[in-house]
Amino acid sequence: MMRRLAGLLLAALALPLTLAGAAQAEPVDTGHLKAELIAQTQAIAPGQTIQVALRQEIDKGWHTYWRNPGDSGEATKIGWTLPAGWQAGEFVWQPPEPQPAGPLVNYGYSGEVILPMTLTAPADATPGQSVTLRAAAAFLVCEEICIPEDALLELTLPVQAEPAQPGGRWAQPIARALEAAPQKADLAAAFEHDEAGLKLAVTGDLLAGADMADSYFFPFDGAVIDHAAPQTVERGPQGLTLSLTPSYAFQGPEPPQVMAGVLKVGETYYEIEAQAGPLPAEAAGLGPPMARASGDGTGLGLPLALVFAVLGGLILNLMPCVFPILAMKAASLAGHAHEQTAARRQGLAFLVGVLATFLALAGALVLAQAAGAAVGWGFQLQSPPVVAALCLLMLAVALNLSGVFEIGTSLQGVGSGLASRGGLAGAFFTGVLAVVVAAPCTAPFMAPALGWALTQSAPAALLVFAALGLGFAAPFVAVAFAPGLLSRLPRPGPWMDHLRKVLAFPMYGAAAWLLWVLTLQVGPMGLARLLAAAVVLALAAWLYGLSQGRSGARSGGLALKGGAAVLAVAAVAAVLVPAYQTPAPAGEASGAVAELPYEPYSAERLAELRAQGAPVFVNFTAAWCVTCQVNEQVALARQGVAEALAETGTVYLKGDWTRKDEIIAAELARHGRAGVPLYLVYDRAGAEPVILPQILTEGVVVRALEAAASAG
Repeated sequence: MMRRLAGLLLAALALPLTLAGAAQAEPVDTGHLKAELIAQTQAIAPGQTIQVALRQEIDKGWHTYWRNPGDSGEATKIGWTLPAGWQAGEFVWQPPEPQPAGPLVNYGYSGEVILPMTLTAPADATPGQSVTLRAAAAFLVCEEICIPEDALLELTLPVQAEPAQPGGRWAQPIARALEAAPQKADLAAAFEHDEAGLKLAVTGDLLAGADMADSYFFPFDGAVIDHAAPQTVERGPQGLTLSLTPSYAFQGPEPPQVMAGVLKVGETYYEIEAQAGPLPAEAAGLGPPMARASGDGTGLGLPLALVFAVLGGLILNLMPCVFPILAMKAASLAGHAHEQTAARRQGLAFLVGVLATFLALAGALVLAQAAGAAVGWGFQLQSPPVVAALCLLMLAVALNLSGVFEIGTSLQGVGSGLASRGGLAGAFFTGVLAVVVAAPCTAPFMAPALGWALTQSAPAALLVFAALGLGFAAPFVAVAFAPGLLSRLPRPGPWMDHLRKVLAFPMYGAAAWLLWVLTLQVGPMGLARLLAAAVVLALAAWLYGLSQGRSGARSGGLALKGGAAVLAVAAVAAVLVPAYQTPAPAGEASGAVAELPYEPYSAERLAELRAQGAPVFVNFTAAWCVTCQVNEQVALARQGVAEALAETGTVYLKGDWTRKDEIIAAELARHGRAGVPLYLVYDRAGAEPVILPQILTEGVVVRALEAAASAG
């Protein structure tokens, strides 16, 4: 009897502890994220449904994936091990973030993400007891490489008689996640597919008057659209129409009849299900189509948009891409610091150049959108010929500043070769060049102003762009009209020549940046051609500078100038030939596409080939690996690589790590890698393999294959 009383007493003492709240295990560190199960309540009652969630705390620079990972990747998964009668629902997915990766676009998450699920207790759950819930979560975590990671998770919940109310540390975070999740709403959606493309129309009272500049469609099915293609938006009185690029699902004999996904409008996400059929007229017709903008101009109105544009223009002066040009303008003003009339004229000429260029770009942008083109701010730098020409111009300016040759007598001449016609012309074209180079930059306040402007009428858009130009030019105009500031600057002297040479280096940096931009647009062959053009231009600049020192040898100087002119024209022509005019789609920037014959990787096959003295190229890859897929399109599936494999007799082995493979994992670890991609080249001599870079080019692969074949 005493034993029974003691047992009851111990149970009574333990009951408050049991009911105190859910017992959570420590978060599991999988390597590049921490994962845990959390609950919105601290207990659960028999038959009650509560919200639990999988929480991920992802390392900086890494990301996981949405339910549709996009062009590559793999969605997060969870598998429950529950007692009899307990039930868990599916993830309530949070709105995804687009994740560009070279020619691909994926959808996923970074930082912290909470994925709620429902948990239902059986009606016969016993109050006073606790239940331990177990789950196995699987993640694909990516940075430059992608690593599958797993976590075994636990959550212990006490069972109480009365329904539990939300409470505890995670109640509010889970509630916010549920609130942020895409909601089903009273919206009608339809889509049409024909030779012109794919159009998705969505209508409903919720969309009337909504800001649609940043609208975007995330499909649930990864096969229906080209994720990397721009999505063009057309506004209507009761909705919108999105122009999409169809993917391979529409190429079969039975194209989709339903297209479901998440529609982002402003900062709101709606879950929609579109049926194949005619598009409603209410979804279009209120203005020209517009590409998805990077900013959100919700509710600005013209006055506030003008204020934001002026502030954005002011801050734009501090952006790195603008610094080289504006540094030169500052130097030119310093050269005229003690000539107030000349300084003011140059300030006004610079202002006119800036305003004229901003308005010209705005006009071209409005006309292009009216014609249905998916373009936005900085659209001119989407043209490879423009980027290549600007790169050569920056190089020429840098060589001029370094003293290789001279144009004009004042530093404001860097704006254009036209500067030699006079100081005002130089100031005007410096303003022109500054705006052209500033185009890829977006400063604070600019994004909402431009996002609003590009959804309005042409006059309103031009006013906003003019305000942006005023803000951009304001600091230099103010200095030009401030005698007190100018008088504090030292008088022109030898220091100006030293400053000039120092300022050449930002211009070299600008040329290098534009060179990098071009490689992303047209690939390695474009890089080679522009580098060759740059060498020719540098030779032309040197010859021209040499001719300027031959005042006593007129015929020789003229010959040098003629040769310089021919070389300069050849360099410019090299970047304007047709190969730059129509850049290939992403992943097909250079060379012809080729199918590479390969064998599946196995340790036995590799050993057999090495024993035979054959060169071997091993590619450890996975379908969900972003870098792998980019390398596949840009570097490996090229005609040059196919020819090199054939000519060198190299055997291509591919180790597919899309699914777990302990053999491949061990081989990765042996070479000091935790994930894919990994590229190994074995030579004929039987030496240790050469590990290729994670970011490949066609040339890198070809050279490695040739070296492996010639070894031994």
